[in-house]
Amino acid sequence: MRYIQALLILALAAPVAVFAADKPTNLEPLEDLPPPPAGLSADDSVEPQITITKKGDDKVEEYRIHGELYMMKITPSHGVPYYLMKEDENSAWSRLDGPTPPMIIPKWVLFTF
Repeated sequence: MRYIQALLILALAAPVAVFAADKPTNLEPLEDLPPPPAGLSADDSVEPQITITKKGDDKVEEYRIHGELYMMKITPSHGVPYYLMKEDENSAWSRLDGPTPPMIIPKWVLFTF
C-alpha cells in the first residue's frame, strides 16, 4: 500500500518540478502595442445596436449589426428568457434555449432560376 502511495505522490509532484525548471531567467517586458493599421479604426460600428421593446408584459431585445437583425432575446413575464437566432441571411429563426447550440444543417445553392 505504501508503494502505491509513494508512486502517486511522485506522479503528482513530477509535473510541478518540470514546470518550475522550464521558466527562463532573461524575461523582459513587452513594448507597447502599435496603433492599428490605416483603414482600421476603433469605431462603434462593430458593436451591436440593441433595441429594447415591450410587447405586453414581454420584453424583446433586438440585436443588429450594420442595420441587419441577427438575434432576438425574448424575456417573457412568467418564464425563462430565450434567444431567437438566424442561421444565415436566407433562413428562418432558430430557438436557442440552453447551453448546447442548435444543430445547423449545411445548405448549398445548387440551382437558381
